[in-house]
Amino acid sequence: MDRIRTLILGAAGRDFHNFNVVYRDDARYDVVGFTAAQIPNIADRRYPPELAGRLYPAGIPIFDEAGLPALIGAHAVRQVVFSYSDVSYVYVMHRSAIANAAGADFVLLGPGVTMLTSRKPVISICAVRTGAGKSQTTRRVARLLQDGGRKVAVVRHPMPYGDLVAQRVQRFVTLADLARHHCTIEEIEEYEPHIVAGTTVYAGVDYAAILKDAESAADVILWDGGNNDFSFYRPDLHIVVADPLRLGNELTYYPGEANLRMADVVVINKIDTADLQATEELRRHIRGANPRATIVEAASPVTADHPERVTGRRVLVVEDGPTVTHGEMRFGAGTVIARKLGAREIVDPRPFAVGSLAETFKTYPAIGTLLPAMGYGDQQVRDLEATIARVPCDTVIVGTPIDLTRLVTIHQLVVRARYELQEIGQPTLADVVAGFLARAPHAVPVGVTQEG
Repeated sequence: MDRIRTLILGAAGRDFHNFNVVYRDDARYDVVGFTAAQIPNIADRRYPPELAGRLYPAGIPIFDEAGLPALIGAHAVRQVVFSYSDVSYVYVMHRSAIANAAGADFVLLGPGVTMLTSRKPVISICAVRTGAGKSQTTRRVARLLQDGGRKVAVVRHPMPYGDLVAQRVQRFVTLADLARHHCTIEEIEEYEPHIVAGTTVYAGVDYAAILKDAESAADVILWDGGNNDFSFYRPDLHIVVADPLRLGNELTYYPGEANLRMADVVVINKIDTADLQATEELRRHIRGANPRATIVEAASPVTADHPERVTGRRVLVVEDGPTVTHGEMRFGAGTVIARKLGAREIVDPRPFAVGSLAETFKTYPAIGTLLPAMGYGDQQVRDLEATIARVPCDTVIVGTPIDLTRLVTIHQLVVRARYELQEIGQPTLADVVAGFLARAPHAVPVGVTQEG
């Protein structure tokens, strides 16, 4: 029987995982390529033979998704597998139409075949959209587990934008590990807060191998999701963060609605900044999609380390890149601080953007008067630094969760905007985690017997 010629649409993350767990060793399929979208500079590479397995001794090429119709024809593709996240249903179905019109099937792989099972208890933190508040929720749950005497390993959704073989399994214990693994700004934004809090972080490309390492070091695996993707590991407790500031997206973005429907717990975040009516409507949407889910309400209050540098000043606001680009948020923590503390002006960075940052504004014209902290490669980091230097402002408000001055030189005054999750009312995540540990018989610390 002829092998089924397959093309996997991706963004250097879910696509590799789907290949590894579903297609790599299955001789019924011939994966002729991956495509790349969302992330710059990841096309025109190869998924290396060291990771691709015995059926692909030359590795697998990675093409730009823009050429999808021609690729389907040139490679006689019979099956197109959509494998990235945080996109609208209209966006997904446009890709389906392209694939179907070219004669190929269009496939969405589900959790049943892509989730790996751990021998340790797993709590997953996912979301309905990028920027809903997964990071602070994960940090909160990690602290609760550690306070309960559990050793936690955080496994982060993949961001392998460099040497894929070297990035097969990554372990981050100290800030020096970030430099050793040549992390991008986007990776550092996710890993650094965990490291500073004393939590070990794993990431990479091969999530079966990563799981084995994490299991050997931890009592509980904490999945820290990316975008609005669902977990790579089968969770014993599935927590999903919802965002009332983008009401309706929880039912219209892929695969955020799938997360919502699978959730054991839904955290309605940002109730301190959202309209009350939007929060109530979101609650109704949650109840309609998943009436069994426990709902936890929370805020993400923002603080600044030097508020006096904001009041009455002309400020440049630098926000988390993915959140304000494909995540479509119109403001973040930095903007909140600028407004809260009475900045005289939020300076528009667009006239001063250089290189790849100028291209980012062209690709995402709705970003507005803030600067996304793009840093997927060395050139983007240099462009970010140069853009900041050109903006005529008194203060740079950094709304990303890292110390950006470790990565770029900023000549203006710098203020860091920080945020943590704060539950409002009952139940709380402390209640949720306590209940989970009480009913999970295999959730005892390493080296402790069930009787002991």
